[in-house]
Amino acid sequence: TQHYVQSLARKLAEHPKFSTYLTPATIAMLYKSAPLHDIGKVGIPDGILYKRGSLTKEEWGVMKTHTLIGEKVLESAKSQLPNILGRDVIDVAIEIAGAHHEQWDGGGYPRGLKGEQIPLSARIMALADMYDALISERVYKSGWDHEDAVAEILSRRGTHFDPVIVEAFAAERDRFQIIAQRHRDLMEEEKPFVDSIE
Repeated sequence: TQHYVQSLARKLAEHPKFSTYLTPATIAMLYKSAPLHDIGKVGIPDGILYKRGSLTKEEWGVMKTHTLIGEKVLESAKSQLPNILGRDVIDVAIEIAGAHHEQWDGGGYPRGLKGEQIPLSARIMALADMYDALISERVYKSGWDHEDAVAEILSRRGTHFDPVIVEAFAAERDRFQIIAQRHRDLMEEEKPFVDSIE
């Protein structure tokens, strides 16, 4: 997901609305923070995380707490670090972990934030995370093909996602496909090694 985030952020940096904020240093922080977006899943029982089939309403309620757990884990980690002047990777990771399931129209969780109340870092992560989730195979689903994933994300412009970020995604869609294929190829190369140590 960090490569998707980087791709989106670089494209958004060309937009006058974001050019001042999305400096190379900020984009580097987003890139480094992205892998921590789901760190809160360490607090979700394996029976829910790896369940085959749909989650019950109660299980889904537990799953949704991973955003708040992630915030707390990262805030705790930050409190153990020496004070650093300025904005740091961990601050961006806290934003992303806590708000990457918020939606542009206010229909997300955990706080029901709407529009620009959602930090830009989390708005970018939300789209990158959904693309990755759609194309990836999971115990409970098959991966979608690239074009179907693109169509799904484009259909959520202005509801689930910030319209400007969807525009950036539309412009970067080919790059997303390249990143996804590169990741698949790396996973295939690593599979014999992983199998040999299991």
